[in-house]
Amino acid sequence: MNDLEKQVQKLGLSQIKHHIFICADQTKAKCCDKDFSIEVWEYLKERLASLKLDINIHRTKANCLRVCKAGPIMVIYPSGVWYHSVDKIAIDKIIDQHLLKNSIVKENLLAISDTTN
Repeated sequence: MNDLEKQVQKLGLSQIKHHIFICADQTKAKCCDKDFSIEVWEYLKERLASLKLDINIHRTKANCLRVCKAGPIMVIYPSGVWYHSVDKIAIDKIIDQHLLKNSIVKENLLAISDTTN
């Protein structure tokens, strides 16, 4: 097994059900306060780990998701659901409703991508 295969196995990439991208730690903070975005990112990591969801939910801190309004902005794939104004309360709702119950959190809904193309 080569190094790449070992890393894929270590990360459990074949078991990933969702991939979350959230804008945080921006070079130029436009959508929200940079410190706040980092706080939200850290909370997301802690919540996923404490619920043992970090095994099949991958997360990535994105410098910018180009919306630049009402941040932090979050997008979840493969569903292609975009959320705005993500704070700790929204994170808890998104984990509970979207990730665990497959139901969109309407109060933070920004857009839904057409992922069928």
